[in-house]
Amino acid sequence: MVCNASWSQVNHSSLSYHQQLTSHTKAQLELNTTPFTINSMFSLLQGTHTPSSVHASPSGSPPSSTAMESQPQHVTQPTRPRRRIVVAMTGATGAILGIKVLIALRRLNIETHLVMSKWAEATIKYETDYHPSNVKALADHVHNINDMAAPISSGSFKADGMIVVPCSMKTLAAIHSGFCDDLISRTADVMLKERRKLVLVARETPLSDIHLRNMLEVSRAGAVIFPPVPAYYIRAASVEDLVDQSVGRMLDLFDLDTGDFSRWEGWEK
Repeated sequence: MVCNASWSQVNHSSLSYHQQLTSHTKAQLELNTTPFTINSMFSLLQGTHTPSSVHASPSGSPPSSTAMESQPQHVTQPTRPRRRIVVAMTGATGAILGIKVLIALRRLNIETHLVMSKWAEATIKYETDYHPSNVKALADHVHNINDMAAPISSGSFKADGMIVVPCSMKTLAAIHSGFCDDLISRTADVMLKERRKLVLVARETPLSDIHLRNMLEVSRAGAVIFPPVPAYYIRAASVEDLVDQSVGRMLDLFDLDTGDFSRWEGWEK
């Protein structure tokens, strides 16, 4: 009798609770298109009932593709490619400027494409302690000056700009006239026609009317003429300090900061 009475109380209590549950969740159950299962009932009783859009199916299969699409997805950002600059060296004096530019670009993780004339190689050996092979090793890619089929000879080859350092007056004249008889003048011509950055570190003094006229016309075409004039206000302790300052200012034109020189910040108090 005690046992039967206990079961009767349990059944009565369960029925009463079921009636309360039904009235409380009727609206929600009517909206739920997923079949209401024993598992979902216990989830509701425990306060862990999840929205119908992410219910598992009665068979225990994974949520539908529609439900998965509603969840935040991790998107992998594409890796930005390295910036790419063409460096050309001609036979004008000042070979150390080109070498220092290559060193700085390597440190800044810029992809470099080097073109060197035969007279640039001769000047490197005469003016510095470097060998041309050591200088070429500083670049990511080296192109023969006579290779007119090199990638950099085409406008479809993406590059952020070009610097001719040092730039001889012969090369300046070739760029001015559009006479592309080697890879240096051809690549410079590409930079102008594609409206990309072209910096010419013109190294000559004094300058004739022809030099000045060529510089003016090339500047009007879009190039930047950069004579490597020393900045005496830095009170350089060595020639290397002057070179570093000039190289830093050259690369400023490509929005690159070498951090190797002091910038003007007004008169010292």
